[in-house]
Amino acid sequence: MPSVVGLLEEHELAARRRVDGLREEADRIQAQLAAAELEWQEWTIARRRVDTVLAPDSAGTIATKTTPDLLGEHVPSVRSDAVKPRSQVPVWREGCGWSVLSVDYQRIVQLLADRSRLHQGPLTCQEMAAVFGMDMVPARVEGLRSKAKRLVARGWLTEPGSGRFTLAAGVAGPGGAS
Repeated sequence: MPSVVGLLEEHELAARRRVDGLREEADRIQAQLAAAELEWQEWTIARRRVDTVLAPDSAGTIATKTTPDLLGEHVPSVRSDAVKPRSQVPVWREGCGWSVLSVDYQRIVQLLADRSRLHQGPLTCQEMAAVFGMDMVPARVEGLRSKAKRLVARGWLTEPGSGRFTLAAGVAGPGGAS
């Protein structure tokens, strides 16, 4: 007859395997989401440019202002009555400054850049939450994990170990200088 502790260990092992499998699936879905968001952003830019080219020069048109996109080109901004997209994380490329990231993403990159500069190792999301003074509740930690995974998918960070994040090679200071 198996022991109670043995049965508990079997159930614990099965639960851990399920969690590991779900994490792998979540990572795969995050990568697919990153690719889909990039494609969506490209189509949005294309539509805005076509709208600009095809817009008649009449007084009856909706006034739009232009804003620089990630490449520095001016494109019409989204109308105020249009749905606003979520915070976009652009794919990192040489010379890309941190200013293209929203404040939350900049905080994560800044923290990991400071650790890299001090030759300290990668951080987990729980450790990041503690550094940021956040409540250590699953929702907060998972929000950080989602942001960190998105930064990994876009090339800003790397994940050398499962759940541990560090600055990607080539990503440097806030001005983008490598």
